[in-house]
Amino acid sequence: MNVWTNLKKQLNIITEYDVTIMQTEEKGERRGYKPVHRLTVKALDHQDAAVKVFQQFNIADNLPKECNARFISTGDILLIDEGTKGKYYYKLWTDGWQRVNRIHVR
Repeated sequence: MNVWTNLKKQLNIITEYDVTIMQTEEKGERRGYKPVHRLTVKALDHQDAAVKVFQQFNIADNLPKECNARFISTGDILLIDEGTKGKYYYKLWTDGWQRVNRIHVR
């Protein structure tokens, strides 16, 4: 974790993140990830953004009507696009969100 990230957390600086949920057609597949929903999330960092997306997309009443995504589950991927700062991919494992290489999104 870099100095800026630590400082943001200590000062509770909220950032808007462009997040794309990527899922396979059938739950549990390892290939064929496609973007199913895009949203903006206000969060302290990437992990906080991932938790907020998970919370929103695991309650039926919170799912947006125009959303084509199913409930988020193990194996789903979040793409956090920070523009010129880069794109970051996080996969949901049984023990939480972990950053993965883009190669896992195929």
